[in-house]
Amino acid sequence: MNLLPRLSTWLAGWEMRLAGVMLAAIFGLLLFNILTRAMGAAQYWVDEAAVTAMVWMTFFAASAGLHARSNIAMTLLQDAVPGKLRHLMAVLVDLVMLLFIAALLLMVWRWFDLPGLMANSWDLQQFSSHTFNFIYEEPTQTLGIRKVWVWLTLPLFSVTALLHCLAALQLSTARLLGRSETSRAYAHTGG
Repeated sequence: MNLLPRLSTWLAGWEMRLAGVMLAAIFGLLLFNILTRAMGAAQYWVDEAAVTAMVWMTFFAASAGLHARSNIAMTLLQDAVPGKLRHLMAVLVDLVMLLFIAALLLMVWRWFDLPGLMANSWDLQQFSSHTFNFIYEEPTQTLGIRKVWVWLTLPLFSVTALLHCLAALQLSTARLLGRSETSRAYAHTGG
């Protein structure tokens, strides 16, 4: 019963570590950029690498934020109502968030179009010419890698955020139904 919240907590810990690694990479890249520009030998790929690391850091931290329920929220109404209604509102908020993340996951699935890629025998040029979807072939401006490597943060975020939303929904439903053992077990994991 408590497997999902525990998995969410474990995953959020790794997401925060990876966000920290990305933050360190951004710092290192910016420092490298300052040094190379000061020496008159600017490396233009550094800017794009720093932005890419910042995007990955943002999605790692946003997913972990869903676990910690530290995302932006207006709780004025929820704080003013009695306990049972407050718990019901929490379940509804978690359901809306779950639906939003599920819709994002569906859009990402359609964008990456793995069944279409398989139908074209994993031939990227054939896939692009049939679907007009250049996700797997379009290169970055200065790094020279395919943008799909940058965009892989979206399916990763969608899957991990979905897991965090399911764990939050399990917790809020348990609170609504008065199952305090699930709530307490999740509280011990940091949720």
